[in-house]
Amino acid sequence: MPTESTVRLTASDGHTFQAFRADPAETPKGAIVVLPDCANAAGKVRKLAGTFAASGYVVIAPELSPPVTTATETDSEPAAAAQDPAAALLAEIQSTVDSVKDCGKVALVGFGGGGGLAYNAANRVSGLACAVSYYATGVVDAAGAKRKVPTLLHFGEADAVVPFTDVSMFRAYHPEVSAFSYPGASHAFDGEGETYDEAAAALAHERTMAWISQYVVGQPPITLKNAGAYALAKTDKKKKKKADDDMGPPAD
Repeated sequence: MPTESTVRLTASDGHTFQAFRADPAETPKGAIVVLPDCANAAGKVRKLAGTFAASGYVVIAPELSPPVTTATETDSEPAAAAQDPAAALLAEIQSTVDSVKDCGKVALVGFGGGGGLAYNAANRVSGLACAVSYYATGVVDAAGAKRKVPTLLHFGEADAVVPFTDVSMFRAYHPEVSAFSYPGASHAFDGEGETYDEAAAALAHERTMAWISQYVVGQPPITLKNAGAYALAKTDKKKKKKADDDMGPPAD
């Protein structure tokens, strides 16, 4: 049985925060940092922790600080208005990643708002092997820069929060990302409420575990049906690529 505990972590600016951690009974294969959506976070975290830890991974979910609000007109320092509102969150995520890096490579997995944060943090936090986001908010409408680590996304085709038309456009802009969609699935299809879709959640979990196994554990690439160019591009770097071999973008 996994061992569960509450740990105290310290961010780079010195402030402390709490995190829930689950350790597998056996030697860990690696670690997974979980960023849940705000709704029913505790229940979701414990469910994920049990599932991931049973598969041999250390799981840790930080209780992130509320986003920093922008400065008001009464602030004496004008520079305060330019403060990055995500800085504190990124510092906490970085500290969380650092706390488990002795367990092996680290994956970052997020859901909803946590999925959007995971997507953005993956390009700004060091020490990550890969990232996975479920129905991430704030991603498809602000696609951003090319991914620095292998990234897997899951979207419901009936998601009223993240329109599927925007997902299609996102795919065109980011061929290096593997973005799967699930017909009939709503937002939070892997959540705790009435939007839960058992079939979509099971298939997304299977793909997530294959992705983490590939990039955290280091097993050979697994070809997934309808996988994006990024997943199909993972090849042996020691093998010279032929000039006419159209395998998509490199997985660097």
